[in-house]
Amino acid sequence: MRRFTTATLALTLAATGALTGAAVVAAQDGSDLKIGLVTDVGTIDDKGFNEFSWVGTQAGAEAIGAADPQYAISQTSADIAPNIQAFVDQEYDIIVTVGFAAANDTVAAAKANPDIRFVGVDQAPCITAEGDPDDSFTCAGNVAELLPNLQGLNWREQQPAYLAGIIAADVSETGHFAVIGGTAVIPAVVNFVEGFNNGVLSENPDAVVTVTYVSGAPDTAAFNDPAGGQAIAQQLLAQDPEIDVIFAPAGKTGNGGIQAACDAGIWAIGFDVDQALSLPDNASCIVTSAEKKLANSVQAAIERIAAGEDQGGVLFLDITTGDVGISPFHDHEGVVSDEALAAVAAATAGMIDGSVVPCEAQEGTGFCVQTLP
Repeated sequence: MRRFTTATLALTLAATGALTGAAVVAAQDGSDLKIGLVTDVGTIDDKGFNEFSWVGTQAGAEAIGAADPQYAISQTSADIAPNIQAFVDQEYDIIVTVGFAAANDTVAAAKANPDIRFVGVDQAPCITAEGDPDDSFTCAGNVAELLPNLQGLNWREQQPAYLAGIIAADVSETGHFAVIGGTAVIPAVVNFVEGFNNGVLSENPDAVVTVTYVSGAPDTAAFNDPAGGQAIAQQLLAQDPEIDVIFAPAGKTGNGGIQAACDAGIWAIGFDVDQALSLPDNASCIVTSAEKKLANSVQAAIERIAAGEDQGGVLFLDITTGDVGISPFHDHEGVVSDEALAAVAAATAGMIDGSVVPCEAQEGTGFCVQTLP
């Protein structure tokens, strides 16, 4: 089966609309399936989660012979549930929802519509014993058993971030680093931050890593404010002029941090996707990215549904399956030392065999413990 790669980053943005079709069955001709995507807060061309999830959705539809998928943009978090319901009302068979903030709305829709398949990107739903969203985070319900029509796609962000930290330590001349995280209330962001920090320290125990979280909530400031991210990065550079590498896992807000790094003539490390491709104007300062293979993972989830091989539950995709890693260095191959490449190879092998742990995990979860202020 064909797999989408970030090298083919050409989007054909389909207009939101309605089609008619049959309800989903366990396995069927893919051409019978109607597929819709509901974005996280932001835009379809955010150079991150929304865009690459959409690319994967398009690739998945093409791979199974389905009609062109449709998307609905969520301007605010309050738009997510109505957008999902619009696809339900139009009798869509597969609904992809993007982002942590969509988790509860996706759970509610999956419970109410057991014949529709849901793919929750970056979602590890916490549910009650009755299969409802659990805001108390007791998480007594088993998602795989109670919501078999929901695949919650997650990645071990700490793994590619750790590898990116090794590269960052290698290209830095000062040993000073800035990390701008969107919000500490989303485990994926904390995983990125902790993995990167530990990767840097594995190569330079004396490194100075300054961490700033943009917001206390998954809001516009955290993930959809490039100007704000640029201003934060500039402020950090003013406070510590020795910073020569910036890592900013914060959506479009983080893209502003990358812009600030390029403007200052220092290195940036991308996140989520290969940002040397998604932000070509800033490729000159992006040495690599801590990448989740978003498009491939979403495409694979859709293909599993069409083949009748999907299993509900919380799926953690990691380095053992090739779903995370660092992006190519592109024009910067000569900048990275052979010693750093060897360290990345050794750390990758260690993470696969379990001898290298990129972060300490909370008991019973795959999420990093937050240890930085």
